[in-house]
Amino acid sequence: MLTYIARRILMALFCLFIITLAVFFAMRLLPGDPIRMLVTQSTQQGFSEEQVASLRHQAGLDRPLAVQYVSWIGNVFRGELGNSILSRTPVSREIFKRVPVTLHIGLVAFVVGVVVGIPAGVVCAIRRGKFIDTVVTTLSNIGITMPTFWLGVMMIYLFALNLHWLPVMGYTSPLTDLGLNVKKMIMPVICEALFPLAAFARQSRSSMLEVMRQDYIRTAWSKGLRERAIVLRHALKNGLIPIITLSGMGLSMIIGGSVIIEQVFNIPGMGRLAIVSILNQDYPYVQAITLITATTVLLINLAVDLTYGWLDPRIRYS
Repeated sequence: MLTYIARRILMALFCLFIITLAVFFAMRLLPGDPIRMLVTQSTQQGFSEEQVASLRHQAGLDRPLAVQYVSWIGNVFRGELGNSILSRTPVSREIFKRVPVTLHIGLVAFVVGVVVGIPAGVVCAIRRGKFIDTVVTTLSNIGITMPTFWLGVMMIYLFALNLHWLPVMGYTSPLTDLGLNVKKMIMPVICEALFPLAAFARQSRSSMLEVMRQDYIRTAWSKGLRERAIVLRHALKNGLIPIITLSGMGLSMIIGGSVIIEQVFNIPGMGRLAIVSILNQDYPYVQAITLITATTVLLINLAVDLTYGWLDPRIRYS
């Protein structure tokens, strides 16, 4: 087990190196210049070429790309993510301010998807071909194919602009105003939970149908066990492995997949920060967000792989 974990950590570090290297050089290959953008946004009337060169030197952009990358990686190992090119503020300060917002919305949406989606899929598998199976399967297919940005715009138009039931956009901390926080969370959570809820329902239904056809399930039925005991003790645990894989993908998407939702509802989270940073070519922000997202995905994948062994004792790590 320890050998497997050590090998996976080494592979994760290699993947992080490749990802950060690709993003670092890809950002600098894009057309445009962050220093020129900084000069354009400045209130100062004009900048001489000497001042522009001085700003480029202060940001470290006049050094060779390989030197810039090594310097950035060295700062990361020291716990420093650098300073923003445009605002000159520490990147870590702004990221730590926005991560709780993204995690709050993403985790609530993930929990809603799990709590509603998995039981719905199990019920559909047990009642295959019945009315509830048809309804849930149809709604799941619609939920997977529905664009979240379109759903967000439609919900804003209906519930915020026409009915005036919910705020249009923004985010309020639950520590500041819990009631307003709940109102502002409803639409983003529904939009972000739609796809995982539908995916969990479909996957759990498929997994349970496959497990319910196994010989040991028929043996349990022949022994006269109750349906609840058969489903919870025998079928559900063995059908959870594909669902655990899907859960890992859902958790991985909390940070990286919140871009559209935060953009539609103007939520100051990591996804919106990533969009603004890419448009402004603020390299340190883009590199830090990519590093955090990639690290989160790799750690979740490792946790998912280790969970397989707990669910199925036949799985061995070597």
